[in-house]
Amino acid sequence: MPGTAFAQQGARLTSPGGVPLRDTDHSLKAGRRGPVLLADQHLREKINHFDHERIPERVVHARGAAAHGTFVANGAAAGICRAAFLQPGVETPVFVRFSTVLGSRGSADTVRDTRGFAVKFYTSEGVHDLVGNNIPVFFIQDGIKFPDIIHAGKPHPSREIPQAQSAHDTFWDFVSLHTEAQAHTIWNMSDRGIPRSLRMMEGFGVHAFRLIDADGDTCLVKFHWKPKAGVHGLVWEEAQLLCGLDPDFHRRDLADAIEAGNFPQWDLGVQVMPETDDELFEGIDLLDPTKFVPEELCPVQVIGTMTLTANPVNYFAETEQVAFQVGNLVPGIDVTNDPLLQVRLFSYLDTQMTRLGGPNFTQLPINRSHAPVNDLLRDGMHQGAVHGGVAPYHPNSLDGGCPFVVTEGAFIEAPRIPEANARVRQLPASFEDHFSQAGLFFRSLSAVERDHVVAAYTFELSKCYELVIRQRQLDQLAAIDADLAAGVAAGLGLPVPDGGPVSSDQRSPALSMVGGSWPVTGRTVGVVIGAERVPGVGDLLDGLRGAGLLPLVIGPAGSSVEGELPQRSYGTAVAVELDALVIAASTPPEPGATPTLDARAAPSGEVDVDARVVELLRQAWRHAKPIAAMGEGKDVLERVGIDGAGVVSGQPAALVDDLTDLLAAHRVWQRFEPAGADA
Repeated sequence: MPGTAFAQQGARLTSPGGVPLRDTDHSLKAGRRGPVLLADQHLREKINHFDHERIPERVVHARGAAAHGTFVANGAAAGICRAAFLQPGVETPVFVRFSTVLGSRGSADTVRDTRGFAVKFYTSEGVHDLVGNNIPVFFIQDGIKFPDIIHAGKPHPSREIPQAQSAHDTFWDFVSLHTEAQAHTIWNMSDRGIPRSLRMMEGFGVHAFRLIDADGDTCLVKFHWKPKAGVHGLVWEEAQLLCGLDPDFHRRDLADAIEAGNFPQWDLGVQVMPETDDELFEGIDLLDPTKFVPEELCPVQVIGTMTLTANPVNYFAETEQVAFQVGNLVPGIDVTNDPLLQVRLFSYLDTQMTRLGGPNFTQLPINRSHAPVNDLLRDGMHQGAVHGGVAPYHPNSLDGGCPFVVTEGAFIEAPRIPEANARVRQLPASFEDHFSQAGLFFRSLSAVERDHVVAAYTFELSKCYELVIRQRQLDQLAAIDADLAAGVAAGLGLPVPDGGPVSSDQRSPALSMVGGSWPVTGRTVGVVIGAERVPGVGDLLDGLRGAGLLPLVIGPAGSSVEGELPQRSYGTAVAVELDALVIAASTPPEPGATPTLDARAAPSGEVDVDARVVELLRQAWRHAKPIAAMGEGKDVLERVGIDGAGVVSGQPAALVDDLTDLLAAHRVWQRFEPAGADA
């Protein structure tokens, strides 16, 4: 191709029109802490082009799963927010979409990635969208850099690989150079980056929002979604296996739970902080989206509960066409001057115009307000409403002045005066600490979780071809925590970087996912039976269902065994889709199973045990899942050599009680041998 056909020419950064640029990291603001200005032509060009890069799927958050439900307010927020849907006992319909950030619509569910957690409230005052993530901090501090972080994380443009992964050079090149991304990255390298289920995933509004009460007084809050089932993750091998064995694992799990009546629930909570002139809380800048407020400093106050009760009828019409916007606000909730949030106010609306074909996307059933709409907007592509009247303008006399502007119950922005009239491309000095909260997060994890973070960084950086990128990121880890840097350096075979952060004993126990006891409703238990009648298996299945658990019968084939029709066979069952495993019978090798049909059917060395059951048991053991046996199943465990923490046996009623107790902790954590000093 001729040289003129290539878009990237010259060494200088320019606008699309070729004008040289001096800064592409900071949006133009009214003073260091002021709002982002619409006059920023470079910001608008950069974001506008980015918003229209993909058609028709979303540029980010393309792969999603969704459900309908309700939100019921408990009234705890009524004193700080005038919003009608937060008043005591008010029930509001909601639609929730969960998603991954980097992958395409056809990517897998269990990749290591940030998850979107977007909730559309159909309130009596109009649509309110709370568009957040499963991580409380973001990669960047200023929205002008959003195209940069996503371009770095997306597949390489030359090969369109790797899909839905951050384990490659361009991602780690960017975050190692752009150190404000380190706080988010370490959350992603933890087990929170690979949730066990969408039902077991925390959600965060990320930004500080302003709440306004009935008297006009304000406070700043951060929103939290707390899952009733607890916050739980997969281990890395589980996530990798599921990407191939069941790439739809998360969306299947959510849909199956709702269909089975195990309705997922989350408490919505707020951290409430006074609105001060400096907009700091305990030294933490509330306008910096790469910072979180530890719950020990500001407890989360529950203001209501969301329950998901119905699956979408049509994926495209609902899950794909739903359009969330952070600018969908109701009276009593307002934005702050967070520079990432300010750009999102423009970007989301702009994106929907291309993705959904025009300005009337709000008329789609899934996006339509449940409150009356009279907006004076007319025509445009995909117009689905028949407008009456002759005066679509305001003021008018021909339609009797209708619609009328009102003050009572209207949305009113809280007045905030910028500190200066200077137009600058800068951020406050308080945004400059990029490492202390990342170190706090790492130190707050249990020893097992810290090992998983070390392993995740080691895996990701080992996929980078460029040695300089590995070394540069190691330098950033040394600024976070010396033990973290040493562990990753050992895994990569590189020298430990010099220096390191000042030692600190500060911890935030709420950041660890290990410890505590959680409801087990909807957990999946595999029950392995043989070809012969299994005494007591009916009682076991009834007991599991009575405890709110979901049993999956695993048989030697797909045919009925004593009236029980297996949902899985020895050839199709995998431990990664289960939370616990019960061996309820002897499992001799199946005569029809041959290695040419199933490689796992090769002789295992264990006498009278099907090799695929052996692999099922060893996988469950390796991933620290509860294992139980009844009747002849105890002999199977003995032959395979499965014994120790989290292994129980007995009669059906006792087994159900034991499994319920073990599953409440999510895993049998004692099976992991921490590499760190403290177990």
